[in-house]
Amino acid sequence: MGTEHFPAASGSADTLDAHFAPVFEKIAAGAVAREQKRELARDAVRGLLGAGFGRLRVPREAGGLGASLKESFTLLRTLAAADSNIPQIVRAHFAFVEGRRQQGQASERWFGIINDGALFGAAMAERSDETNVSTTLLRQPDGWRLNGTKYYSTGTLYADWIIVWAASADQRAHVVVRSDAPGVSRVDDWDGFGQRLTGSGTTVFDNVAIPEDQIISSKALTDLPAQSFLGAYYQQFHLATLAGITQAVLRDALEFVRPRTRVFGVPGKVAQREDPVVQGVVGRMSALAFSTAALVDRVSDALTEAEPDWVAGDRGSARIEAAQEIAFQAQQIVIEQALEAATLLFEVGGASATSEKRRLDRHWRNARVLASHNPAAQRLRELGDLALNGTPLWTPYREGLLRQAQAQAPTHAEVQVGLA
Repeated sequence: MGTEHFPAASGSADTLDAHFAPVFEKIAAGAVAREQKRELARDAVRGLLGAGFGRLRVPREAGGLGASLKESFTLLRTLAAADSNIPQIVRAHFAFVEGRRQQGQASERWFGIINDGALFGAAMAERSDETNVSTTLLRQPDGWRLNGTKYYSTGTLYADWIIVWAASADQRAHVVVRSDAPGVSRVDDWDGFGQRLTGSGTTVFDNVAIPEDQIISSKALTDLPAQSFLGAYYQQFHLATLAGITQAVLRDALEFVRPRTRVFGVPGKVAQREDPVVQGVVGRMSALAFSTAALVDRVSDALTEAEPDWVAGDRGSARIEAAQEIAFQAQQIVIEQALEAATLLFEVGGASATSEKRRLDRHWRNARVLASHNPAAQRLRELGDLALNGTPLWTPYREGLLRQAQAQAPTHAEVQVGLA
């Protein structure tokens, strides 16, 4: 599985934009039809990977395109305007690349696989009465074996490799598994009313053999599954996608209004584009598209400032904490503005804008589902606690992990069969 040659991979924004523009246009052209048929975007994703999008953040010296964080999120925002499902499909893949960038030469193998066009999906979340990891990675007489069931496995239906968190004695193991390995089952059962094509279904691991070199790392159960930098990075993916949806709303509003010659409450043939009320609504959409893009750029800048600390492994970096705060602050505004824009779209079209043929409702549905992935109300409380009392973000979660680990402290015998 190879990728097409990328012309003069200079990393310049103009070069990247020009290279991916026709790919994005093709994806956009099929977005409504895929939504109407609930047709998984396999061809769109493979076309994107074939154009080299999966190696966007792989360093140039490792054969990648070497795009900056800001360049990558700008492209992701444009991709989201074409089809907001697809940035979410590749979200775990891009985070995997960021993790490998921190590991230097140890990542050469994975960079090579990515450069050949492979896609990584994620199987992290589980359903239980409490937050824990019940999927297990245990050493058996014939080697390591993975067992468990994951839900909301975003992108996994499209993936060549699956990233998995599993419990192994007193450690949380970070494992990658081939999606076609014996014992791996992927189920297309995601039933959310938005982001329907993200492949966020169930993944089952039934006694899957795991070679030693596919165990990426392990950490204590009290450690956050995602460090602060990656936490902000993951959030930025959703923000860039929401900003892209807001761009798509403006685009679709303009395409809908410009040819129309009937205005509510005015007799005869009247150009809707000349109606002051319609102009005001479209003007508001234009401002919302600008605002969400500007906020996403600000988060990109904060992540860029923190990136050297992340690569150096400085987990206590003030710049990383600042980036996370800025991401959470932006989340509060971007969500509201994207949803506002998606609702305003119907103020310029009346009942005819609700036609199933247009699927304009997908913008609100997709934005609402994205907004639900991370609890904005909880983040708002944390931001207030930080401002008032200096309480670091994620404190309740960190304290909960510590209590849980203490309650589940393994016996000596259990440790012996784990990663130790």
